[in-house]
Amino acid sequence: MSEFTCYVGEQIRKYRKAGKLTLQDLADAIHKSRATVCKYENGEIAVDIETLYEISQVLQVSMTQLTTYLPEEKTEVSAIPDRKQKSPFFQARRLYFYFYDGRYRRTKDGIIDIYEKTGEPGQYEATLSICSVSANGRSSEIFYTGKVLYSDMLIRFSFVNQYNPLEEDLLYIFNPLDLRDFTTGLLCGISSADLMPCAFKCVITLKPQELTEEFRHQLLFTKKDLKRWEQMNMLLVDNMEK
Repeated sequence: MSEFTCYVGEQIRKYRKAGKLTLQDLADAIHKSRATVCKYENGEIAVDIETLYEISQVLQVSMTQLTTYLPEEKTEVSAIPDRKQKSPFFQARRLYFYFYDGRYRRTKDGIIDIYEKTGEPGQYEATLSICSVSANGRSSEIFYTGKVLYSDMLIRFSFVNQYNPLEEDLLYIFNPLDLRDFTTGLLCGISSADLMPCAFKCVITLKPQELTEEFRHQLLFTKKDLKRWEQMNMLLVDNMEK
């Protein structure tokens, strides 16, 4: 089995679970056996183009979201064109994203994939998948698509929840002035869960991080943070460091 076939299978599984579909649900929808769909997801057999299109329609995602393959060893170092003079965060095609949700007392992590828009050189889009993490392991996943804008000091992502287009979030990543593999950011928007404005301090890294208690501490707002970000009109803060 190829890495690409395995990747497509992983994407199918990810979006199927996000849509709360069982293997049998998806198999029935595309007129395949449950065993065949299982083999698709495990990367044991490749999906033909017609079936892949059917799957994308059932899962309500684009075929690009199922097939945009970014090998791990390349995504962390491959540069976005015309941005070689910037920090590694301006060059990365994949970023790792973490924040602490004080409403549910859970650390949440995600992956941001950045890619150039087809037929529009210099214009970039991104996808974001967020996982909630509890004591029993990961639970639900949420998927967003959006646009990317670059400036000298910031990268701004505007994301829309794939399953709830009324939920739009802005993510600002601050460009570190020194060379390091992590930086901070601010995620803000209106929560679809309780219709309240919210803002979260984020840590964005070039490599996956272990979710230790020490790392979680870095996700909490400090008094220094609040003083520095007071001008950003954060209306709800519930994850302050005590």
